[in-house]
Amino acid sequence: MKAIVNVFLKPGVLDSQGKAVHHALSSLHFENVKDVRVGKQIVLQLDEENIEKAKKDVETMCEELLANTVIEDYTIEIEK
Repeated sequence: MKAIVNVFLKPGVLDSQGKAVHHALSSLHFENVKDVRVGKQIVLQLDEENIEKAKKDVETMCEELLANTVIEDYTIEIEK
């Protein structure tokens, strides 16, 4: 089973990486980009058959290690 975790900064948290990418895109004449937010994706291969248990385990992983929940949100997608 595969779990895909997307971690991104909460709204209102300054995204300096996103600002740098936005500036670079602007300098490359991509003027139609209004804003950029940069996040990370973590793909986990799990040895688990129960989807609900897998999701709960990955949620715990996010809360304890994969995301800084003070400034970051995350989404979890489980694929069989």
